[in-house]
Amino acid sequence: MRRYLRVVVLCVACGFCSLLYAFSQLAVSLEEGAGGGGGKPQAAVASWLAGGGRGAVRGAGVAGPAAHPGVSDRCKDFSLCYWNPYWMLPSDVCGMNCFWEAAFRYSLKIQPVEKMHLAVVACGERLEETMTMLKSAIIFSIKPLQFHIFAEDQLHHSFKGRLDNWSFLQTFNYTLYPITFPSENAAEWKKLFKPCASQRLFLPLILKEVDSLLYVDTDILFLRPVDDIWSLLKKFNSTQIAAMAPEHEEPRIGWYNRFARHPYYGKTGVNSGVMLMNMTRMRRKYFKNDMTTVRLQWGDILMPLLKKYKLNITWGDQDLLNIVFFHNPESLFVFPCQWNYRPDHCIYGSNCQEAEEEGIFILHGNRGVYHDDKQPAFRAVYEALRNECFIASLSNLWPVGRMQPRMTLNMAQHKFIKFLKTL
Repeated sequence: MRRYLRVVVLCVACGFCSLLYAFSQLAVSLEEGAGGGGGKPQAAVASWLAGGGRGAVRGAGVAGPAAHPGVSDRCKDFSLCYWNPYWMLPSDVCGMNCFWEAAFRYSLKIQPVEKMHLAVVACGERLEETMTMLKSAIIFSIKPLQFHIFAEDQLHHSFKGRLDNWSFLQTFNYTLYPITFPSENAAEWKKLFKPCASQRLFLPLILKEVDSLLYVDTDILFLRPVDDIWSLLKKFNSTQIAAMAPEHEEPRIGWYNRFARHPYYGKTGVNSGVMLMNMTRMRRKYFKNDMTTVRLQWGDILMPLLKKYKLNITWGDQDLLNIVFFHNPESLFVFPCQWNYRPDHCIYGSNCQEAEEEGIFILHGNRGVYHDDKQPAFRAVYEALRNECFIASLSNLWPVGRMQPRMTLNMAQHKFIKFLKTL
């Protein structure tokens, strides 16, 4: 009988040890998943604080005694699994069970999702166009969006009211800014080309805390997630600071190569209606120019350029950008025409091959084509997106507080894609 008891006790002991070993391996795998690979484990996120009671949890950015001057903390700042994965904790280490500590560490180390920064400038009668553009960005995008809206003072109240009505989506934030230009030349900048259009030139100097930014005109419509064009930032080489699409694909109908009286980028120039910027690099770079042998920074080069070329430019700030990148071609990343598809790409026959093969990613309805009958397809897409049922009226599907924003957006996206297939 005693032999059988010994065998049973031995089996229970072996089973217990096996269970401990399985827990330790699971804990190690969770640590590696949270830390992104092997190597010595980092400081224990869920270790208990000796001075704060056995139930206190140490935050990811708190560093023991240094974080609480004058308080003695006897706990070593190491992973408990690293110290002793199977048995008792060392006398100078405080902590929770090894398995649970790893689970807490995994949950607390999740990094916040990166926001995509989108800027637009609206003046005059551009409120409705701008709201439709913002709606298209919200419908199709995946990551959270941060809108930077530069508008005339009389438009601020309307923007705020309508954007606040979309707050149930919880997929974007926004900031409203006044139109501001350098005080000594404000009037000259404001009347350049269209009202307020040249505001985009000063975004790197105004949004000093923003690293990267996507600027779009008000007559832009996103047909793909903003995430896709945002990912092009990772394709920049070490010298590139901005990205734009060519003004024309076919030189025979190009404007710059036939009519421009100033330098321009490449064979046909670039269009600034969709402009992706690494603004940190823009603020740091010293630009070559044809006004002086000294290279100038972004804030110093704009006014001299305007003074030299103001009698020769037709398209305002876009022409100035073409001049800058003519002298600094290594600083520009050129993306395909499907990221800035305009009536010019189909008015004289189709001349955007990428759009034919892969589809249109961003629609640019310049020349007022959303509001006349010259381009019915452009207008149809605009009116479909302007329809409130895509976002606002869907808020009635769930009571406030029990909303399912992603489901709402997926339904809207599915409905819109179904509509596009009918065009």
